[in-house]
Amino acid sequence: MGKKMNSEKLGNFYYGNKTKKRREWRGAADTWYDYTRWLANWKVMAKFMMKPANLKGFFRYRWMGSYLAVPDFVDRHTEGLRGPQLRIAHKEFDFIVEHVCETIGNLFRADPACGGDEEFSRRVVVFDENMMSQIMNGFPNLQMVCREIPVVYTPSTVLQEGVLHYIDVAEEFGLPSDVCPMPAAELGCAIDDDFPQIGICAVNCNTTCDGSLMGNGVEARRFNIPTFQLAVPIRHMQESVQEYGAEEIKNCIKFIEEQTGETFDWDHYFKCMKTFNAETKLFREWLELSKTDYPQIIGNNVALYRDAYYQVGGGRDARFLQNDREITELGYQGYEKKVLCASEVRHRAVLWGVQAQYYTAFPIWLQNCWGILPLIDMLSLTSTSYYSEDDKEQAYLDMADLYMKMNMRNRSNGGYEVGVDDLWRFCEEFRADMVIMYEHIGCKAMAGYHGIFEEQARERGIHLIWVTHGLMDPRKASRKDMRGEVNRYMRAVLQEEPLDPTLEDFADDNNW
Repeated sequence: MGKKMNSEKLGNFYYGNKTKKRREWRGAADTWYDYTRWLANWKVMAKFMMKPANLKGFFRYRWMGSYLAVPDFVDRHTEGLRGPQLRIAHKEFDFIVEHVCETIGNLFRADPACGGDEEFSRRVVVFDENMMSQIMNGFPNLQMVCREIPVVYTPSTVLQEGVLHYIDVAEEFGLPSDVCPMPAAELGCAIDDDFPQIGICAVNCNTTCDGSLMGNGVEARRFNIPTFQLAVPIRHMQESVQEYGAEEIKNCIKFIEEQTGETFDWDHYFKCMKTFNAETKLFREWLELSKTDYPQIIGNNVALYRDAYYQVGGGRDARFLQNDREITELGYQGYEKKVLCASEVRHRAVLWGVQAQYYTAFPIWLQNCWGILPLIDMLSLTSTSYYSEDDKEQAYLDMADLYMKMNMRNRSNGGYEVGVDDLWRFCEEFRADMVIMYEHIGCKAMAGYHGIFEEQARERGIHLIWVTHGLMDPRKASRKDMRGEVNRYMRAVLQEEPLDPTLEDFADDNNW
């Protein structure tokens, strides 16, 4: 045990019947810091449970039980970290914990089964799945809730079996078992009557695939509130579709105005976009750091957090910007001191494809076990453009651009240029010699690129490791299976030994 990375064998924590034997020793300063942050997260959740509506919701909804695993979730995503990286991770994940608690609190406040605040519910506009929230920047008097995030997405992330019940419900209802677990879980949750019934209207989007689109249609019948289908173009790189996308944004704004009686507030929209642009500027600085020999904000320390402030925050919550500034300062401190993210950096990797929701801590395992630095992932590499802060007509095009390039569709849709060519461009920019290629069993969006990826990786001399997963269903491919595919490549092809042998093969079936 010691202050240095890899001074403690992390795999030993997972042997036996307990989910984890004890907390990690990181040296006095880092251990104390990590422990105080662990207590702070428990405090946030305890404060959340003190509200009567939230307590009712905890016992009303099956998915709420998953949130008991939140402290373990944070532990898994900070495993092995020291110094600046540990503090960056807590800055990000601890704020996500706080933000999700606020979101669920709003759900329960409006839900007739919990808080029953009808006046508040009439100010809520419900968005679906991975939708960008920038349209709501023009409605300061309204609340936006992405209904599936706290109900389906987050439970499957903090607890690997968090949504299996809902997947089974959907299959019992008649849905084929080879459908993507994401729309299956959402549909099962609707069938099971486990979505809070809130909001004055809803906005759905033609997201990544036909399965999601079909699921949205079925769910809309269950929610029984006026629903607008935002049909933004799939081939978003074509210039000819931009005006159509902007027209869809105008139609959506008009729909929200008609349903709520509110008028789009351009001053507030542009104010929020200034914040959003400032966040983008800092993110671009993180990317520049990651192109150096001493990257600081990588892997787990950017993947999930980027989703939160880029998609859900959208510039409306200035706390994200303040948090970003503090993260950036920590990043520069680590860079100036030439701090490494792993005890030995053997490979620089780009993570491509859609990650497994039940194993979002996979990048930190790559780092700790094999010295593979997960510099950036596909879902984080969304738009890094600056958007207009004063031009209304350009703003419509900007919002369309954001919706066309939102998470889960920016690379899997849009064509060969963004799905394949951009991967090699990022490998060159970040000086990556390896690609970790997530292959979601139930997803057909990028399956046609399989052979092309392998052929072009060989041409460029880039190591390509396929990692199969089931997105939200670990029964299709367990965490151990995912690690095994990397282990075999590292030993058979590269003939390397792990930095931490105890992490190469361990059972975590009983882990949260």
